[in-house]
Amino acid sequence: MKNIIATAARFVRDEDGVTAIEYGLLAGLIALLIIGGVTLLGQHLQTIFNNLADSV
Repeated sequence: MKNIIATAARFVRDEDGVTAIEYGLLAGLIALLIIGGVTLLGQHLQTIFNNLADSV
């Protein structure tokens, strides 16, 4: 019984998994921001080039 309690206490104190999850969430958020920025920039550039093509 003491072994189970000691294992459970060690599991609760272990923060390696929590840190990995935090880094994963941060990486996902950064990826979403990059994708959103590139999408908006691409749409803006497409509008600019379409206007240039129409004026030529």
